[in-house]
Amino acid sequence: MSTQDQVIAIIAEQALLEPSDVTLASTLEDLGIDSMGLVECIFAIEEEFDISIPFNANTPEASDFDISNVTAIIAGIDKLLSQKA
Repeated sequence: MSTQDQVIAIIAEQALLEPSDVTLASTLEDLGIDSMGLVECIFAIEEEFDISIPFNANTPEASDFDISNVTAIIAGIDKLLSQKA
């Protein structure tokens, strides 16, 4: 399963949606994911990929991890995975 498919599955699960309802252009807000849901998504992604996401829910704008949409989240994860390799 690709990073994209895994991330979409995690986000869909958090949003209580089907993966087919999550598009690459979707924002977490579009999907009805609030700040608590965002934190749950981050934890699930960290666990799934065995990475540590540099994200502080209290100051998301200070993070270099872009959560503006699904594409940005996947790109951020790919970047962390390549740094880990």
